[in-house]
Amino acid sequence: MLALSAEGILPKIDYAIFADTGWEPKSVYEHLDRLEREIAKPAGIPVLRVSSGNIRNDALNPDHRFASMPLYILNTDGRPGMTRRQCTGEYKVKPIKKKIRDLLGYPYATRVPKGVFVEQWIGISTDEFHRAKDADVKYMQNRHPLIDMGWSRSDCVRYLTSLDLAETPKSSCLGCPFHGNSQWRHIRDNSPAEWEDVVEFDAAIRKGNARANASGNRLLGEAFRHRSRVPLGQAPIDHVTAAEWAALQQELTDEAELERGVEDGCSPWACRGDADALAQDDFGLAT
Repeated sequence: MLALSAEGILPKIDYAIFADTGWEPKSVYEHLDRLEREIAKPAGIPVLRVSSGNIRNDALNPDHRFASMPLYILNTDGRPGMTRRQCTGEYKVKPIKKKIRDLLGYPYATRVPKGVFVEQWIGISTDEFHRAKDADVKYMQNRHPLIDMGWSRSDCVRYLTSLDLAETPKSSCLGCPFHGNSQWRHIRDNSPAEWEDVVEFDAAIRKGNARANASGNRLLGEAFRHRSRVPLGQAPIDHVTAAEWAALQQELTDEAELERGVEDGCSPWACRGDADALAQDDFGLAT
């Protein structure tokens, strides 16, 4: 959407907003730098980076109030479970809303007058039309330009390829529990330092987040990052799941992606914890 606006195919936006959890892959930050340098700045579009903190550090800091990221739980009786997800709202939606209020001139908790709002573009394609929803606040009105244009994920990939952006990485926390095996393998096989980081984090949260432990709310069972509920370094990530085979078949129909793997992603408006479909990048485009 940023490139379409910069090229004049879509109307020029006033801002692009990136919600940074502080624990994105290096490739995402490098890609964002490139977008800003090669596309946004020449078009006069500011890229704003917003954050509520570093989700990894916050989880391991006993003095920090932590908005729970989902954890796979193995209870003492052997039953599986999962903790609730608060991370999307705290580390993505909240900072974007805060920035939008600031841009409107009505910072929290100032009341935004009736009729004052931004039009926010959300990059959901026709493949995920069921995720297109209205905003939950009156000072934001959601629009879905890719759906309006009739663009599928394949159309987006072809367009990105024409701009030499075929290798656009999908945004998600390094240790997101909703990674499929293909994403875990991608981290392990292509970024040893990041793999070591997530394996260490997985071990560190075995009894839950540090704040809960410090307050005496230690888990009765054990927590894990992989759905198999074994330590990440031992998890069966080389197993190709049925969902991966389905994604591969879809990939084979995308000419521009024949040379690359499908990576998982997460978005403030379509977290993959809510569905199995692939999500769009974490950009809010305000006009």
